[in-house]
Amino acid sequence: MASDQNSQRVVDYDWEKALSETSLDEGEAGGAAAEGGGAAAPKPQGGHQNLDLLLDIPLEITAELGRAKMIINDLLQLGQGSVIELNKLAGEPLEIMVNQKLIARGEVVVVNEKFGIRLTDVISPLERIKQLS
Repeated sequence: MASDQNSQRVVDYDWEKALSETSLDEGEAGGAAAEGGGAAAPKPQGGHQNLDLLLDIPLEITAELGRAKMIINDLLQLGQGSVIELNKLAGEPLEIMVNQKLIARGEVVVVNEKFGIRLTDVISPLERIKQLS
């Protein structure tokens, strides 16, 4: 629940920031118009401001080592020390998914006693767009 409230707070903050920047741009344009003898000054292009709104959107990133299918009876038999065999071989690249869409493959590394992923193959933008349809 706290993450939902935190996400809502971030979204609200971004909208407030965007609106205040828009108000400032309009105020500057209005001042220039008044000084220029009444001719309307061209409004500054806010393309990068619109892009800035997208940069703060949270995404779910998943690293998938492999998958397994089990029947319920086998699942109930699992205990401490049990091993689940995955469908991938050791040393095979793992898949990096963003919002359940494959974007890259990589290998597991250890950095300062924490697991990380070294990207070895990034899916091209064209292939990513094909995945959407």
